[in-house]
Amino acid sequence: MTLKRLVLIFVLTPIAVLLAVSSLFSSWQQPQFQSRLELYQTNIALQAQAWQSEDSSDDNLQGIREAILGEQPLESATKQYQEARQSVQANLDKVNNQLTQLRSQPEITPTPPKPLPDVPPTTKTSKQGQQQLEQSFKQLQKLLAELDLRLGILQAQQGQTDTALKTWSELQQRSDINPEFGETAAVLSGLWSNPPRLLQNSQERIQRNLEGWFRSTALVQLYQLQQRQDALSAVKATQQESAAQAVLKLAVIGTIPTLAALSGLILLIFLFAQRLLKGKASLLAQNADIPWSTPWDGETILQVFVVGFFFMGQIFVPLALSLLPIPRPVSDVRLQAFYVLVSYLLVASGALSVLYFSLKRFFPLPEFWFRFRFQDKWFLWGLGGYCAALPIVVMVSLINQQLWQGQGGSNPLLQLALESQDGVALGIFFSTAAIAAPFFEEILFRGFLLPSLTRYLPVWGSILISSLLFAIAHLSLSEILPLTALGIVLGVVYTRSRNLLAPMLLHSLWNSGTLLSLFILGSN
Repeated sequence: MTLKRLVLIFVLTPIAVLLAVSSLFSSWQQPQFQSRLELYQTNIALQAQAWQSEDSSDDNLQGIREAILGEQPLESATKQYQEARQSVQANLDKVNNQLTQLRSQPEITPTPPKPLPDVPPTTKTSKQGQQQLEQSFKQLQKLLAELDLRLGILQAQQGQTDTALKTWSELQQRSDINPEFGETAAVLSGLWSNPPRLLQNSQERIQRNLEGWFRSTALVQLYQLQQRQDALSAVKATQQESAAQAVLKLAVIGTIPTLAALSGLILLIFLFAQRLLKGKASLLAQNADIPWSTPWDGETILQVFVVGFFFMGQIFVPLALSLLPIPRPVSDVRLQAFYVLVSYLLVASGALSVLYFSLKRFFPLPEFWFRFRFQDKWFLWGLGGYCAALPIVVMVSLINQQLWQGQGGSNPLLQLALESQDGVALGIFFSTAAIAAPFFEEILFRGFLLPSLTRYLPVWGSILISSLLFAIAHLSLSEILPLTALGIVLGVVYTRSRNLLAPMLLHSLWNSGTLLSLFILGSN
């Protein structure tokens, strides 16, 4: 056995595995992005529930409203906010415990960063780790106060005034928050007390610390008590305009994916029925059992993924970027987006270079390797695969949410895309997620890994293992099941079409749909 093989198998591979397992384990206690996303959607639904058509007696419009919002939007929103509050409180307790432990230790073990296209990380010292935890603690405290302000308004609007007053009273008694939130809670308590109390700067407090439906609801209550008819009419008109826009947003978010998922469900039924009736003559059976001719062995596979993918993405590129004289943390959203794109391109270039030099001695490659055929039916395979993936991944995600209960971590790029309403930044995020990521990841996981595994496994086994590794590479426990399901669909599309353009299109459509939904939700 050569020295190169010994180092690769017994040194580099165990290091990569241990760091990956460590990163996966660290994501166990991190909150899922899905929880925050649900709150954004809840806020839009609250705005939309105030919508009233000009003809309030039109049963069709009322039916559409109920179909989009549900029969009890306030009750549903209250439940969402109560669950979010419990999750934030639990995370706040965890961070507090971590801070207590960290203050008693001289050093902390650095956690390996997640693979791009997540935000490129840096190695943390003990002091930096403590500062980050303290910042997270303050952010969670602020978020908990904001949730209590909003939860009280939801309770008051449902006639639960005593419960709302108790929620705001407990918020005022907390000494660990910004006094601004306590003062706003006092304003809200005064508005809904019996008899009401109007405090100074009530309007300013409401406008500064509340937004969307919560702000307009509190202002309506204030202006009614002040008998300011002009201001009341103006805020109600604004509320109706925002409500109409919110209904449109919910219709776009809900209708397009629902129609695509319904089309995918019909397509899946058709394909499985055709498979039963036609057997090997069906579309699903096309190329299903034909392996690739693979001239290299497992050492080459390890070399590409351990050196090219893992060490390039986790060590070499982040280390090189950390040496650049760039102020950190990067606060400007355009710079953040550009930093993510450049980092991802560097990782992709490095990994693809390792792939090229690893396979160079096997040129020319056998037939069907890294195949791009624009005259083929790749578009139909990609579009059909996207529709078929929707109901499958949604069903798996619902099961996954029950398993992880809001924990397990998420891709931080999603958070940046959700909160960024800068057109240039969103365009850069789109270039990263919908163009660069599908190109690089499909070449690596479907173009190289899946066919290489057919040397040792049947095609279906290669699809399953490559999909699982594709999911694990994102280093978030909560994403393993959904991404494995998506990877299986990508693998089926590629093995049947034998054209890399098909899974690239599917991958791009998936990421584009996610970004579009985030943009619409974040624009509230």
